[in-house]
Amino acid sequence: MTNTTSPPTSFTEEISKPDFTFDPSIRRNHAEKYRTSEWYDGRGEIKAVEDGRSFEISATFTLKSEVKLVNGVLDPSNPVLAEIYKSRGRCVAVVDQTVDELYGESLQAYFKHNEIPLETLVCRAWESDKTPETVQHILKFLGKDGCDVSRNEPVLIIGGGVLSDVAGLACALQHRRTPYVMIGSSIVAAIDAGPSPRTCTNGQLFKNSIGAYHPPVITIVDRSLFRTLAKGHIRNGMSEIIKMAVTDDPVLFDLLEEYGPRLLETHFANFDADEELIKVADEVIYRALYSYMKHEGTNMFETYQDRPHAYGHTWSPKFEPVAKLMHGHAVTIGMAFGATLAMEMGWLEKGDRDRIVALCSSLGLSVYHPILEDSELMIQGQKNMRRKRGSSGLWAPLPTGIGACSFAGEVPPDLLISTVKEHKNFCTSLPNEGKGEQIYLSDLGLE
Repeated sequence: MTNTTSPPTSFTEEISKPDFTFDPSIRRNHAEKYRTSEWYDGRGEIKAVEDGRSFEISATFTLKSEVKLVNGVLDPSNPVLAEIYKSRGRCVAVVDQTVDELYGESLQAYFKHNEIPLETLVCRAWESDKTPETVQHILKFLGKDGCDVSRNEPVLIIGGGVLSDVAGLACALQHRRTPYVMIGSSIVAAIDAGPSPRTCTNGQLFKNSIGAYHPPVITIVDRSLFRTLAKGHIRNGMSEIIKMAVTDDPVLFDLLEEYGPRLLETHFANFDADEELIKVADEVIYRALYSYMKHEGTNMFETYQDRPHAYGHTWSPKFEPVAKLMHGHAVTIGMAFGATLAMEMGWLEKGDRDRIVALCSSLGLSVYHPILEDSELMIQGQKNMRRKRGSSGLWAPLPTGIGACSFAGEVPPDLLISTVKEHKNFCTSLPNEGKGEQIYLSDLGLE
């Protein structure tokens, strides 16, 4: 049989325009019945070019994330968790190993009382467990080999900052986006890592370098869970409250100056606390959460780098794993150094720098460590952070007063090195030369 179709005489003829026309712009509004999740929504628009060779797509993604302060969340009569899981017929939970030892029976009793089947993965979550292997372990539990969670089934995560990061990342990967409810058992998880959209695992000698933006659909903060924390963990978590006080909320800073040591000693008004301290504890937690989510929650995908809550987190991701510091101490070292840097740049009055350092020190948090003197490490840390923040600048948050900050686009190496020397000289006059209490992972049995 003879082929009667002639080959194209030119490349132009082969890709000639189609003989039909495209609508120049179409915006799709999908029917509600096809929606995969009650917490996520999206719209999009497609624009065609008349030459029939290209088109452009733009899309928006909308999510809802709620933060609740709840007292006695595991009390069987408390309706919060039951209202979330009763209609779904079960609860799939990832629980920190230490939390399970302390509250496992209460958790089981809660769901039994409310007649909700509970399927639980107990997972150790130390800093050394913040690895892709841990994420894979959780994924196996969530997937076909485990509970086979639905795309619209909120996984319950109960634990500290490490578990919120790795389990949150596992939920981000499962079905490409599985919702989760977060109950922070530590202060870091309750007011920082828990409600944060940034789920992650550690990379090689750089913290949190692998991850996805995937916030919990509900974050539950129950201050009563802090009563079983070691004092070192209370102290560690308070660093994340200080950063919001310094950069965003002067009232919160004043409260920490006046009540911080008592909040530390009473585990946030869980022991030997009067009504005044209980009210202060709730206000401190609420203010810290509100300040944090005011910036983090309105910038869920980190598309902008004017992020006050990154104060203390510019150099610490590089030196923290090298020195094997507790995260909170690494952050306050970064904050104190950043305050001295802001002073050297003319952004901050010396009196305010001294107040920041004094507040950290009053809680036993570190404000200096010899690791800062490793110039090569600090400069490399800046290079890594610049890449992480999009290469348009370093955008290091630095205080301009108590409750205010701005962002340094660059910190030249000579200024960085000279400021380390200045900060070291200042800290030599401090008790213990700026070293805090229980500053290393090994001090709290986490290594």
